[in-house]
Amino acid sequence: MVADSISKRTGMPRWLPLLGAIVTSTACGLLLYAWSVLIKPLQMSFGWSQAEIAMAYSLCCLVFGLVSYPAGKLSDLYGARIVVFLGGLVLSVGFIMAGFTETKAWLYISYGVIAGLGGGMIYVPPITIAPRWWPDRRGLATGCAVVGLGLGSFVMGPLATAIIESSSWRFVFWYVGIAMGLMAILASYTLVNPPPEWVPNGLQSQDIKKQQNEGEDYTFRETVRTSSFWLLYLSYFCGSFAGLLVIGHIAGYGRDAGLTAMQAGWAVSALAACNSATRIITGLLIDKAGTKAIFLAHFSLQAVAIGLLFPLGSIYWGLWLIAALIGWNYGALFTLFPATCASYFGPKAQGANYGLLFTAWGLAGFAGPLIGGALKDITGTYLVPFIVGAAVVTIPIIIILLIQPPRRNRTSG
Repeated sequence: MVADSISKRTGMPRWLPLLGAIVTSTACGLLLYAWSVLIKPLQMSFGWSQAEIAMAYSLCCLVFGLVSYPAGKLSDLYGARIVVFLGGLVLSVGFIMAGFTETKAWLYISYGVIAGLGGGMIYVPPITIAPRWWPDRRGLATGCAVVGLGLGSFVMGPLATAIIESSSWRFVFWYVGIAMGLMAILASYTLVNPPPEWVPNGLQSQDIKKQQNEGEDYTFRETVRTSSFWLLYLSYFCGSFAGLLVIGHIAGYGRDAGLTAMQAGWAVSALAACNSATRIITGLLIDKAGTKAIFLAHFSLQAVAIGLLFPLGSIYWGLWLIAALIGWNYGALFTLFPATCASYFGPKAQGANYGLLFTAWGLAGFAGPLIGGALKDITGTYLVPFIVGAAVVTIPIIIILLIQPPRRNRTSG
């Protein structure tokens, strides 16, 4: 591959692609996880309903998720560098365009479609590259590669609130759009594959295989023929649906409950901080203990946390506490699922395999915030959408108890 030859020539240290992955996922965090801070300003400017505003976020999540499969496939074929470079340009243009919003259609196209397209292009390729440089610590590398989503949202919550209060919500789109484009473009130059059969100094390839406890690689065609993949897909959808339903509305709920804009904004930051920290810690735990018990713990805690959000969230410290717990459990999904995908199906086709798996997040991202906003408009309260979220997130608990690693079908592929 072209990317492999580049790696041989440059002698790239293996921490550099990991840093590039962190930077690109941080740009994705800026794009996605502080949307609820913008709900009230958009309502005040245009008088749109919760559901109408949520449609922009839902479209962004849908496009972001659906683009992840072709982006991962192209990354496997041509290398992550070109995919992420072009994605950074598209992301920046779309986000900046959203700052000129005057109609819902413009917001949907600029933020929902164009920025979502760019975000999806830059998200999956680094997740496939970083663990290849860290085959001895794949879970940790995966956690680091996605930690930026939490970092971006931690920064974006108070940053967007401060910009809105000092000037206008439009400047959030303009300033942050420029920053995200630069971050992705610069990071793209670090995203190359290691040489074939490369292992870290002091280790042998057989040691790596033993640590990973892996079987053979599955092709993409073989992967999608297994029931294990589609059970993982359903679990990813349910966990993401519940998390995104809350994330898309948590600041809006805080404002409706009587909290100030900054108090509600800090709930977003509390969620984001735990969303970020859990990704690395979960990666460390995966390297030690595998995924099944961790899956069960996170999904069970998430059901409880979402169930407690409505009764406790009207108190600022209660909202912060529950937001932090929800962020902790939700963020773990983005380490657990790519790590499990690589463990079950091998790293060779991880770009296509995880790219398709991640489309479950995109579908959930479209449905969760939109259904949450519609239920709020219909009932006049956030109680019903939060109950729905808590119920949906219990489904993966049953799935994870039943799912097993796939067994190769020698007649397939």
